[in-house]
Amino acid sequence: MTSQLKAVPLVAPGHTRPVTHLSFSPILDDGAYLLVSSCKDGNPMLREWTGDWIGTFLGHKGAVWCTKLSPDGSKAASGSADFTAKIWDTYSGEALHSFPHNHIVRTVAISRTSSHLLTGGQEKKVRIFDLARPDAEADLLGEPGTTSHDKTVKSVVWVGEHTGVSAGEDGIIKWWDLRTRKLTTSLALPNPITSMELSVHTKRLVVTSGETVAFIPALPSTAPTHSLNLPYSPSSASVHPILQDRFITGNLGDEWVRVHGMDGEEREVLKGHHGPVHCVEFSPDGEMYASGSEDGTIRLWQTTPGKSYGLWQGHTNGG
Repeated sequence: MTSQLKAVPLVAPGHTRPVTHLSFSPILDDGAYLLVSSCKDGNPMLREWTGDWIGTFLGHKGAVWCTKLSPDGSKAASGSADFTAKIWDTYSGEALHSFPHNHIVRTVAISRTSSHLLTGGQEKKVRIFDLARPDAEADLLGEPGTTSHDKTVKSVVWVGEHTGVSAGEDGIIKWWDLRTRKLTTSLALPNPITSMELSVHTKRLVVTSGETVAFIPALPSTAPTHSLNLPYSPSSASVHPILQDRFITGNLGDEWVRVHGMDGEEREVLKGHHGPVHCVEFSPDGEMYASGSEDGTIRLWQTTPGKSYGLWQGHTNGG
């Protein structure tokens, strides 16, 4: 059932190359939240929940593949093709730390207390950095002398206090005990993993792989994995954090954002981008979602078109 009102996206310009990743903060103490975007132009951007630009993090010398905010919104972490991961102060825009790697960094994650950083990328290694000792050597996850994955690490997320989860182009999701740096368990999917995000509210990992989107318990448990096959290959997916009754996707085969029910039924197709959609993400209150595209724009879409929210002023058809 599609809504009668047509979704009219807000367009957030500013990037000059394809947008590679989007990430919202949790709802912060003032009731608002932040959005950070990554781009091949090398300049991650921070925005208000309304989509208004706050600032640009300047310092990377290559494409930025992933940027995420700390739970309190005070810091951002980014991973880049310039072989570094950086930690930023979101108030001043200053780079606090820069951590060199030996290859492209594809993914980063900050711990709940902003004390540690996880990174992964084309070295096939997952590293953990102690932000209180930024000059210290990072620890590698896994057995000495081995890589953490057999292929590029596409995503790392931090779950709770002591668990890191990594996903690779080798099709394997791995759970790590960050106290011992050892592997706890793993899950093999039949195709390379294209994205993995943590849905904090639903306590699930949302994973895209081949033509599949999977909703996997964030911590290993007996809870079942909910997996759906779609008629296309999603590049990214995000589940509604509150209602948990729908998910959104982007894909590289067309320029559309899709809304699906949890049974896989396609509910809406949203047109507006002028290039493939690389990334999608629901806001933490579920009132909107953001999409990032090859066209260099971010579009913000209302979950309930016509409702007054942020820069959208409520209206009715013909009104």
